[in-house]
Amino acid sequence: MTRTGRPRSSAADDSILRAARQLLVERGIAAASMEEIARTAGVSKVTVYRRWSSREDLLAAAVESASGDMPGRASPGAEARDLDPAMSFAQMSSLIEAALPAAAHTMASFEYRALLAQAFGSRFTHPGIMVAFWDNHIVPRRNVAIPMLHKAVAEKHLPANTDVESLIDMTVGSLLYRLLQPGEISPEELLEYLRRIYRQAGLLAVRSEG
Repeated sequence: MTRTGRPRSSAADDSILRAARQLLVERGIAAASMEEIARTAGVSKVTVYRRWSSREDLLAAAVESASGDMPGRASPGAEARDLDPAMSFAQMSSLIEAALPAAAHTMASFEYRALLAQAFGSRFTHPGIMVAFWDNHIVPRRNVAIPMLHKAVAEKHLPANTDVESLIDMTVGSLLYRLLQPGEISPEELLEYLRRIYRQAGLLAVRSEG
């Protein structure tokens, strides 16, 4: 007879990720130890380690957890199912555009921008965190964008000689440049900016006038 363990508590998961986000935003990476995260979450250190074997993976997951319903993850998530390869580019881009208001609301928040700054700031001081963040946050979204752009090229929405990889780099770079600038940005301003750069990159279909 096979024994099964107790079901993993989603409430504990949420408490741990929330505590990690709080410590990252308020006190920075150095203060966000596994012990301090456990204490802030009100759980044991064993509970934390059962879910994340390393601090790097946990902190990367905390940053990712702030992304809410942002589109673009190839797996897991609804976006992978919604963006069926059999779809036309116009259908794909309509789904992406419909998700942009929620994405803009998330990315304009103080918490998300602060966590993003912490993740990129870890590149040299805590490289393992940046590796985990890159593998779990950046790469999955890149893996959704690449086939979309190839579809746009195939359907002649973009020139045949488009360098898809470079185009993605420029798009992501533009967004990060805006998010990491000093000062606030409203969800409405960010939504307009997202639409502009996504259309410039070919990720959104250009609508005809009239």
